[in-house]
Amino acid sequence: MRLGLQIPWFTYPEGPAELGATLRRIAREAEQAGVSSIFVMDHFFQISMMGPPEQEMLEGYTTLSHLAAVTERVRLGTLVTGVTYRYPGLLVKTVTTLDVLSGGRAWLGIGAAWNEEEHRGLGVAFPSTSQRFERLEETLRIAKQMWAGEESAFEGEHYRLERPLNSPQALSKPHPPIMIGGSGEKKTLRLVAQYADACNLFSAGRDSILHKLEVLRGHCADVGRDYDEITRTTLGQVNLSVDGSDGQSVQEATDQLGELAELGIDEAIVNMPNVFQEGVFEQLAEVVSEVEPLVPAGR
Repeated sequence: MRLGLQIPWFTYPEGPAELGATLRRIAREAEQAGVSSIFVMDHFFQISMMGPPEQEMLEGYTTLSHLAAVTERVRLGTLVTGVTYRYPGLLVKTVTTLDVLSGGRAWLGIGAAWNEEEHRGLGVAFPSTSQRFERLEETLRIAKQMWAGEESAFEGEHYRLERPLNSPQALSKPHPPIMIGGSGEKKTLRLVAQYADACNLFSAGRDSILHKLEVLRGHCADVGRDYDEITRTTLGQVNLSVDGSDGQSVQEATDQLGELAELGIDEAIVNMPNVFQEGVFEQLAEVVSEVEPLVPAGR
């Protein structure tokens, strides 16, 4: 089982002036600890589940490019890009650039978008739910076409690309893995079955995860997709205690993640409230060493 790191906060004790240095240290220490991936949110305002909108929030792909330059092994992606934020052809070009410059380590994390506040705040159109899902499916089709090197015009309901040229091409083969975030049973998980290499579910308890995976399995059967081709990931949190006074022990975090492996999760992506704290990655390295040998159920 793999362990990934999500970084959803950029409000650190040292303040914005030291934000770049702090992030570089976090990325290097996370890689040394053995995490397999580093993800950032693709938001422009901080989201309500994490803090007030006024908290520091960095643009996702600029941040990932910065992290690519100071790491060598970890995979890099957003968790996840809202389909409304960027024109599809430019999004594919952006992820391709990250893939090339990182030596083939980019992922395309994508979803239907939901945060109306930041759309309205920055003047980004926020279509209806049904239209956002239509745009998501068209974007997935465009990504597949561009990464296949097919330059013929794309004519969709929402997007028209006269020549979807993508040069240089991505280094990842056949293309950067596509991960769709969300657990909607009728639309999101169907799109995973049709187009994605990975799903991302909230770590919301045993029964919920098992149910969502069964729904995904059903969609795979409907579209003729091998369910086992899809990497199953979750998004959750661990709160390791550096001094033993607050938070989880290494064993408690290991037990928490081990339960996910028992459910068939291939990669647990976690955020850590004290990610900036000195010494936390020494403990995370212990967790990684414990969970790496675990074989997800069904694998």
